[in-house]
Amino acid sequence: MPVKSIDHVLLAMPAGREAEARAFYQGMLGIPEVKKPAVLTKRGGCWFEQGALKIHLGVEADFRPARKAHPALIVEDLASLSAALDKAGYALRRDEPLEGYTRVFVDDPFGNRIELIEPNAPST
Repeated sequence: MPVKSIDHVLLAMPAGREAEARAFYQGMLGIPEVKKPAVLTKRGGCWFEQGALKIHLGVEADFRPARKAHPALIVEDLASLSAALDKAGYALRRDEPLEGYTRVFVDDPFGNRIELIEPNAPST
């Protein structure tokens, strides 16, 4: 099969709001910001990467948030992350249960839908 994996996910954002992106993706979710290639810095936006996890935010002139399409991020200690997001004023939404997982949805500062998902511990 020619396609082997996903290199990164790009989410759109409005111009000039990189500080909000950093506060959410790095500050709340804990994904470190990495330097964009010099040729791309003039476009705005920012990149967050940790190992194979790569989320790039790119500026879109006629920005509209992704309300249905979304990345699902596997997290550790969803309860603590959910509490921190709630305390910071982010609204969390639950959806239909997904067997084997606990999950919530949250919007990034620009309204893009993000799923946070944690595998349930195996039952003994």
